[in-house]
Amino acid sequence: MHIKLFIKNNLKVKIILFTALIILVASALVSNFYSVAPPRNQNTNPEEKKLPILMYHMILKNPHKENKFIISEKTFEEDLKYIKNNGFETILISDLIAFSRGEKDLPEKPILLTFDDGAYNNFLYAFPLARKYSAKFVFSPIAKESERYTEIKDENPVYAHAGWEPIAKMSESGLVEIQNHTYNMHSCHSPRIGCKKRSCESLENYEEKLSEDLNKAQNLIEKNTGKRPTAFFYPFGAKSECSEKIIRSLGFKATFMCESKVNTIKKNCPESLFELGRFLRPPNVPSEVFFKKLNG
Repeated sequence: MHIKLFIKNNLKVKIILFTALIILVASALVSNFYSVAPPRNQNTNPEEKKLPILMYHMILKNPHKENKFIISEKTFEEDLKYIKNNGFETILISDLIAFSRGEKDLPEKPILLTFDDGAYNNFLYAFPLARKYSAKFVFSPIAKESERYTEIKDENPVYAHAGWEPIAKMSESGLVEIQNHTYNMHSCHSPRIGCKKRSCESLENYEEKLSEDLNKAQNLIEKNTGKRPTAFFYPFGAKSECSEKIIRSLGFKATFMCESKVNTIKKNCPESLFELGRFLRPPNVPSEVFFKKLNG
């Protein structure tokens, strides 16, 4: 009986000693790990900003006209109210470029609003609301359409594109920045989707065509606003492997896609301004719901 009790107690002591030894070794390993390596989630560059970018197309008064690319004037105003009441501050691409060069800081909660294609209703409805709420946005017209609607002087809010006069007025306000969305590479049908390279096209021919188109848009926008665009917005987000290199060679400081993601913009890092993602603003979704989903 005593022998059994002795063996039992001795086994307990060994188990306790062995467990203590394991704990000491594990503690030493953990301590050593944190003494030589920072925690995984530590931000190695504190001078960076999370940037959500919203993508709009058309704004109409009638909420019954809403679809994938059209939201109502009321919905856009609700977005601007939400932005103002929740500590966001609208910025322009010039602010991003300056931050990426280390020349200025961004606000605590920056947000970028972008309008693609150049619809006249953006000038008619979105621009007055931007002035009302002191909000800034980026306007990227299809330059050929701006040229055409300047000539025909059609200002139907349902389908017209903004001519150069309203574009110049928005640019002069300081609230709106005009950027490049191609001169005439905005087709969603083959043989070329957006400014994407055609399958049968040589690299040399593609570079020539793309450069010619984008430079034509650059020159028209500069001629009519006095400011040369610094950013390029890919139509439909369509691009080829060689597109980005060509576009950068033309002097653009930022490029924008259609991928839904929040971007990280880094100070002293101009490279962080390329292939930025954007969230398409859907119709029939309250601002609070949309922004919470975006943040999530």
